[in-house]
Amino acid sequence: MLVAIVGRPNVGKSTLFNRLTGRKRAIVDDQPGVTRDRVYGEIEWGGRTIPVVDTGGYVPHSAERFESAIREQVDIALSDADVVLFVTDVTTGITDIDEEMTQRFRRSDTPVLLVANKADNDERRWAANEMYGLGFDEIYPVSASNGIGTGELLDALLEKLPETEETALDERTGIAVIGRPNVGKSSFINALLGFDRSIVTEISGTTRDAVHSQVEYEGRELTLIDTAGLRKKAKVKENIEFYSALRSERAVREADVCILMVDATVGLENQDVRVFRQAEKHKKGMVLAVNKWDLVEKDTKTAKRYEEYFHRILDRQSHVPIVFTSAVTRQRVYKVLDTALEVADERAKRVSTSTLNDMVQAAVEAHHPPTYRGNYVRIKYATQVRADPPVFAFFCNHPDGVKESYRRYLEGKLRKSFGFDGVPLTLVFKQK
Repeated sequence: MLVAIVGRPNVGKSTLFNRLTGRKRAIVDDQPGVTRDRVYGEIEWGGRTIPVVDTGGYVPHSAERFESAIREQVDIALSDADVVLFVTDVTTGITDIDEEMTQRFRRSDTPVLLVANKADNDERRWAANEMYGLGFDEIYPVSASNGIGTGELLDALLEKLPETEETALDERTGIAVIGRPNVGKSSFINALLGFDRSIVTEISGTTRDAVHSQVEYEGRELTLIDTAGLRKKAKVKENIEFYSALRSERAVREADVCILMVDATVGLENQDVRVFRQAEKHKKGMVLAVNKWDLVEKDTKTAKRYEEYFHRILDRQSHVPIVFTSAVTRQRVYKVLDTALEVADERAKRVSTSTLNDMVQAAVEAHHPPTYRGNYVRIKYATQVRADPPVFAFFCNHPDGVKESYRRYLEGKLRKSFGFDGVPLTLVFKQK
């Protein structure tokens, strides 16, 4: 599920994004074209969480490279969005750009809600009626700056969205193969699905252009989410990266475990690390698959050096398992899948309260929490309150006294005692 906010420059898209998400992540300025990078967020409304992307200004017929990139990124967002919020400006009325965009929308099956922004008072709300000239059945006058009309807009948005999460993967384990373009995701998926031991049925993907394959493997029902295919080739390099990031964001939400594929001849780049951060944020299992291993000149210590390199960059995510593979030669492709399933099992693991408290007591005795405002911090007991993903609650006298360094210490003890390789852990400290 994804909502895209589009419109020409300076109509208030970023202000609307900030208003709907309740955050101030998008850069807002009176100069047209400020939003050159995409900004992602979530709308909380009606008991639902709705992913939303803020796009840059749409500027047709411009020779400037960045404006050309923005125009193409809008087209990409439209091709991948489930609902579009088309933002216009009541203070300027209908422009040629608005009309051209409307023509594009009419060639698309994507539902579009026309938002007449800057309707800050009654006079401007009446002026918003001019927007009916674009041919939409309904318009939604709003003021992104003060929130007028946004409730009605969000109610209408919910009506356009599916009643249930379309990305639900039934009872199957969802495994997403994600990563930058040209790292070998398609070759890897083809290598997996090319063996007789897999029973494959293609089903229509909930993410446009992504392929979801139902697979029976070693007696388990899986859904492989392949984000590799591009329906149309982006012309601007930055947009290829944008499209990849958009795909990864949606695939991460759908999956139980994410296989991040990187090119062994290139290594980890910033975009790869961002994807890991996304998976960690959404509490997904993670596996790092280092593809094109056949192209690397190796000695007996090459793999160890690579592991040290990846763990140094990943830092706090050094618990993520690493598998060196080659989709072309099919070297260890099933090892990658086996590792992903092991991570899925770790993510669903439960630790008994008695066993957990034995570990906590030993950890506290070995290293006491620092004092808080002159008082000792005493952890009374702990329990695992949920699995898939795992959450642990620690009850103590001064929850605010447990600092980040001690949280990391306890997390390390949890991993050493119980595993949880590749699984983000949530530690919650409560008053007792």
